[in-house]
Amino acid sequence: MDRLDSIAAYRLQVPLTKPYRLAFGAVERYDTIVVTATHDSGRTGLGEATVLTGYTDETIDDAWSVAKRFASSLLDMPAAAGRAALRELAGTHPFTATAFGTALEMLDAPERFRAPALSVPLVGLVDAKGHEAIARQLDALLETGYRTVKIKVGFDVGADLEFVRAVQRAGRSRVRIRIDANQGYTAEQGVAFVRGLEPDSIELFEQPCAAGDWDAHRAVARASGVPLMLDESIYGLPDIEKAASLECAQFIKVKLMKFVTLDALAGAIERIQALGMQAVLGNGVACDIGCLLEALVAAGRIDNAGEMNGFLKTTGTLLDRPLAFEDGALELEPGYTPRIDLDSVQRYCVDSICCGAAAAAPSAAA
Repeated sequence: MDRLDSIAAYRLQVPLTKPYRLAFGAVERYDTIVVTATHDSGRTGLGEATVLTGYTDETIDDAWSVAKRFASSLLDMPAAAGRAALRELAGTHPFTATAFGTALEMLDAPERFRAPALSVPLVGLVDAKGHEAIARQLDALLETGYRTVKIKVGFDVGADLEFVRAVQRAGRSRVRIRIDANQGYTAEQGVAFVRGLEPDSIELFEQPCAAGDWDAHRAVARASGVPLMLDESIYGLPDIEKAASLECAQFIKVKLMKFVTLDALAGAIERIQALGMQAVLGNGVACDIGCLLEALVAAGRIDNAGEMNGFLKTTGTLLDRPLAFEDGALELEPGYTPRIDLDSVQRYCVDSICCGAAAAAPSAAA
């Protein structure tokens, strides 16, 4: 990274087409920070941080306050100081840091951000209520090309088990099912839930208990007849190592917004696999910038359905070209380098900071 010529950060509110229901509340919009950075060679990098409080301790108000200060200070830093400051920020605000981390990474290595010809299968969401509605929704997802679906639990063990059974009956072994509790259960509830499961078609059960409650996850893992996956518990390599040593997960979920750069995310996936676990990649609560960047990392590293489907939930796109979705997969356009659509960004913008002559006019990475 050379000394920056300009940097801009935008705070956005991006509406969803319908609320996304999680154990800790319904999401009706994405609270997103987009960063663009340019140096005097003309290259521009970009990044996204969509803050979901409850999943992360970061709040959008705090993240935005931090982002404005960091953007202003970063402009005057030499490369080494900028990288050191980013590492420090990642220790306290990893989501916020990711918006800056990928922008700077794109300046350093723009070739890594050019898409290969690749189809990334995605996970579909089943959230209908009632047996007939579930069957209709699942049939529609299968017709669209999905072969893996996710369902949300973590509300009430009995009702959740009935929901799972309804999806299994509707699926008739035609689809893999991922179950996500989003930390909604106590250890006792998690154990009761897995003991009530029939394993037919269930690929994995994700994050039953609170992120820091490793004992609870180990108890659920020991009682479970289906593989467990940790998500909210994982914020870096030490957490991956701990999950392996405690034998409380067979799958580990990783997201770009917790690892700050594509390079670090790729390293985390390699470590997960080296420890004998499987990596699942993708953020269901992210705009198209984050989803595209995760798809670039998935290329050649992940052989299961990606969860970078957040872009399908929004009412609009932030990139200059909408991401292509076909037959249940994100289709990467060969050679495409991410560029933001400034008109779209400004449409959703509630605040911004632009430092430097070219900050308000981001362009493609060269």
